[in-house]
Parts: sequence; structure tokens; C-alpha cells
Amino acid sequence: MVLHAEQSRTRTSTDLMKAAVFRGVNDPRLEEVGIPSAGPGEAIVKITMTTICGTDVHILKGEWPVAPGRVLGHEPVGVIHELGPGVEGYAVGDRVLVGAITPCGTCYYCLHGQSAQCAGAHNHWVPGGGWRLGNSIDGVQAEYYRVPYAQANLTKIPDDLRDEDVVLLADIASTGISASEKAGVTIGDVVVVYAQGPIGLCATAGARLKGASYVIAVDGIPERLEMAKRMGADEVINFREQDPIEAVKKATEGRGADVAIEALGTQGTFESCLRSLRPGGTLSSLGIYSGKLAISTDAFVGGLGDHAIVTTLCPGGKERMRQLMEMVRHGRLDLTPLLTHRFALDDIVEAYDLFGHQRDGVLKVVVTP
Repeated sequence: MVLHAEQSRTRTSTDLMKAAVFRGVNDPRLEEVGIPSAGPGEAIVKITMTTICGTDVHILKGEWPVAPGRVLGHEPVGVIHELGPGVEGYAVGDRVLVGAITPCGTCYYCLHGQSAQCAGAHNHWVPGGGWRLGNSIDGVQAEYYRVPYAQANLTKIPDDLRDEDVVLLADIASTGISASEKAGVTIGDVVVVYAQGPIGLCATAGARLKGASYVIAVDGIPERLEMAKRMGADEVINFREQDPIEAVKKATEGRGADVAIEALGTQGTFESCLRSLRPGGTLSSLGIYSGKLAISTDAFVGGLGDHAIVTTLCPGGKERMRQLMEMVRHGRLDLTPLLTHRFALDDIVEAYDLFGHQRDGVLKVVVTP
């Protein structure tokens, strides 16, 4: 694996902390590792709350490659523990939210408005772009973590918001809402969202926030369909009981949806999205695909259907986090119902087992040191 230059700096602290470490396929471990120290432009944050994400499960399954020994996780809430030289406007003890994507603000991609694909100050892009935490540098399922480009990524949390109110904004909310943003959802659109896991539920909420007049949620788990209603779905379709493509056609006078959002990352859901679109519609893809992804030519109308296919990597940076927190503060967005299970960091291997096997109606696991 090609490494970011920024990750080559080794820890200098002799103090140890507990962390969830990736040791190989299906091998997460709770280990003691060194507490990181802050270099120029960096910050060390003491974790107060984090989560397990579906992307972490992809890593454990070997579907997204990271280096063995990497600390996992990328949805952090915490308190500033140390500030490196050059970080201004913050103080030790500030409560902060940092996005899963940590753009530098100065590279080619950041300066061209594509900060999720950030290549860093050295302009060296690797797969995942600005997704560094738990990918190209150590992540946040630990007691402390290092924030790169801290000036661009530390967002102070208003006093009237709890950790639970904001922890899901760092990744799944920003990602899910971005599906409608990237697809250009506008007032009056019909949007269908395939898969109502945490990302899909946020995509359902995002479609409503962007002005969709009718939102259809598709899944095969009744509890998730009920949650989709709470997140703003007008109609829910259990694909085990009825054909979702026919349901979408029926709701749109036979045309198909203006936008179809794929939130799982499988061949089947991708193709169902394509078949659910009207001519000229947009497929907005959020899933991480493993193996080969094919496009059926009949669903694609041989390439003549004026369809657009767009993909999205979670928008990050401190302004994105501030905007999302304002949505929460003013009652436009409440994701706390998705926090279904809680574990101590000491029990994170057990938490991975529960979350990875989707037992007990789990949606999101909260982890606290």
C-alpha cells in the first residue's frame, strides 16, 4: 500500500492507551498502543464517544485494504487534549467534532472544491482521498487520536448539543445527505432509496431535507422500514413482499424516480436503482462495492437513456460539520434513534461481532472509552 507522507511520523509518547486495532481479515483486537503526540498543524483529541461504521466491517472483511496494525474508526466526538504549533482559535478542553474526511484545504482537490478527494499538503492522492482516520492514518476507536490539518477540521460543539446529538454527523449523516446533494435533488422530486441501514436512513432524511416531494424507502427488514418512516419516508417497500421497481413506477405514473440512491454496495441494489429511474434520472451511489460491478445494458437503455451515475465520498471539514450541527440545533435533523446499542471500548471486539452480524436489530453501536 502507498502511504501518505503524513502517516510516516511515529509516536514519541511512552504513555499507552487502549485501541481497536486491525490485525488482518476478520481479526480486530483491543490492544495497548502509544498515545499520539501533536506535530505542527495537528491536534490530539481525547475521545468521549465514537461508533462502528459499516466501512469498518468492509475493512475487516478485506473488501477495503488498510495496513495491519491500523487503529480503526472514523466517527469521533471528543475534547482537545493537545494542540500542535500553528493551530489557532482553539483551547485544550474544547469539545470538538471532526469529520471522517479531514481535508487539508490547500491541495489541488481542495482548491477545486473537491475536498473529499484531498491529496494532502504533499499533493499525493491515494484511494480514499481525504478519508484518513482509520484508513491511511490511525483512527478513533481509541482513547486518543491525532487530527491532521487541525485548523481545517476541528469544529467546536455548541454547549446545547450532547455527544449523542452529533456523533453520527461525522460520517453517515454527511454521507447520506450528500447523495441528494450530488444528485441535484430539488423541490418536487421523487426519490427512492435502496437499503435502509444507517447510511440509507440518513439518505432518506437527506432527500426530504433537499425538498423531495415523495421519498420511497426499500429494505427487507421491517424494523428498518419503520425507522425509515421516522426519517421521512412517505412510502416503504419490503422487497421480500413486493417488487420495488413496480412500486416506484406506480408512484410516478409509470415514469420512474427522478433520483435513485444506492446505499448498500451490491450488484442487485445498483441494478434495481437503475431500473427504477425515469429517462434522464440520476443514480446516486453511496455503497462500497467489492468485486466486479456490471451495468445491464437493458436497464441502461443501451446508454441512450440520458441517465447520470454519480458517486460520493463523505464531505468533511469544519464548515460541513458546523452546518450539520446547525441542522440538529434547529430541529431539522435528529439521528439519535439510530443509536441502538452501547459498548465500552473494552468490549469493542464483542461490539464488532454484534454489528458485523447485524444481530438484535442493531443500527449503530456507540462506543465509549
